[in-house]
Amino acid sequence: MDEKIISMKESMLFSQRMAQLSKALWKSIEKDWQRWIKPFDLNINEHHILWIAYHLNGASISDIAKFGVMHVSTAFNFSKKLEERGLLQFSKKESDKRNTYIQLTEKGKNLLLEIMEVYEPKNNSVYQGALPLRELYGKFPDIIELMAIIRNVYGEDFMDIFEKSFHNIETQFTEEDGKVKKLEVEKVV
Repeated sequence: MDEKIISMKESMLFSQRMAQLSKALWKSIEKDWQRWIKPFDLNINEHHILWIAYHLNGASISDIAKFGVMHVSTAFNFSKKLEERGLLQFSKKESDKRNTYIQLTEKGKNLLLEIMEVYEPKNNSVYQGALPLRELYGKFPDIIELMAIIRNVYGEDFMDIFEKSFHNIETQFTEEDGKVKKLEVEKVV
């Protein structure tokens, strides 16, 4: 890396700008996310675990923690609650007794799909905030610079899973009557 000197003032301004913007954005996202999943008696960590387990088609608790950006004990404890509700099942692999793995049950898959079906864009303030940009440019912001920062902080594996989950939605889901629906197995590309 080039050894150009970056001033302390410039560094602090960038860090604080990112902190303030991230906090404001997260507060709005958190409120929207909680409103979306509240009817299903889930919290954000539980929903995120279901989402990750679905898109990874099973995952270790370590994977859940890494891709869910949570502590391993948080991932385990919330996964345990989901298991008690019959939404996940725990297992060990013969070849790897050290790690605990989770898999969505049929009930867990159905719940996640139901949650996706009831998504309402009008109840999402970040989506609403981005609409004027979509109207102006014909698409939603790519947020490529933010993704580059996240890639540099969390690594390529994190971004691969991030992209995989969205690729899964693009290829395995459709829209019917204004609702997101999973394609039937024979229609999946």
